[in-house]
Amino acid sequence: MFIQKKQEIKNVCVIGSGFMGMQIEILCAIYGYKVTAHDISQKVLDEALKTHQSIIQKLVSAKKKSQRNTQAMLNRITYTTDIKQAVAKADIVIESVPEDLDLKRKVFSELDRLCPPHTIIATGASVFKVSSLENVTQRKKKLLNMHFYPPIWERPVVELMGGTKTSKSTIETAKRFVRSMDLVPLVVKKEIAGFLFNRIWGAIKNEALFLVDGRYTSFEDIDRAWMINTGMKIGPFGLMDMVGLDVIYKVCMAYYKETQDEREKPPKILIEKVKKGELGVKTQKGFYSYPNPAYQNPNWLKKGSD
Repeated sequence: MFIQKKQEIKNVCVIGSGFMGMQIEILCAIYGYKVTAHDISQKVLDEALKTHQSIIQKLVSAKKKSQRNTQAMLNRITYTTDIKQAVAKADIVIESVPEDLDLKRKVFSELDRLCPPHTIIATGASVFKVSSLENVTQRKKKLLNMHFYPPIWERPVVELMGGTKTSKSTIETAKRFVRSMDLVPLVVKKEIAGFLFNRIWGAIKNEALFLVDGRYTSFEDIDRAWMINTGMKIGPFGLMDMVGLDVIYKVCMAYYKETQDEREKPPKILIEKVKKGELGVKTQKGFYSYPNPAYQNPNWLKKGSD
């Protein structure tokens, strides 16, 4: 009887080394994988390297890793703007470019052309189904959604979802890969935009924006209500700031285009923030001001409305 050999992941490539991509890169390196970090911008790669060094230093300071071991982790990461070089030896490629379907289709087409035949290609899309990228590739059995949640070390789950032709072995390989990094794989058994948690989070996010946009209450009191009732250290508006309000806007638009549901359209308050360039943590101003947002002050939580 023929027994198919399990595909082994040794070399990982991440396409897009921004906020989410850089986290995936360092996590893979920490767990022993050889990683190629790719971005079209050398500046983004330089920032990713600085962030990786900072994360590694924190591990040393916390005495979780030795200096020698952490240097070995950094040495496992190669940084390049050359996509052909980036994917040359990849066993899995994780695409982490902005939430733009046309851009992702362009990237997937290029990856399919350049990657070795055995390479699994995963999209880190927050909304789009991998089936919307299938017809620009010739490897439909080796495509899937692989959705991480930032910060990756505090939210150790990954949603996995196949397309119309994704093989069972591809999903199983992805599950082993995810588990090898002490992450929990959550398998979506039937394709749906937004997957699991994002659909639940999206309903909360939309209602929170609706209440503030309609002037029913303040964003601060919504966050207070959330933090007090759930025990979480951050509320919906703090989370939106962390993700980036430009990203939230693009996700809202992606859902709207997918569903044609008017409730998914970005509200005026979000559009205005994006137009002003108040995008959250990345610009030091969103719903809150950074680097010291008000919700981190214990007295703020107890204060309530003015």
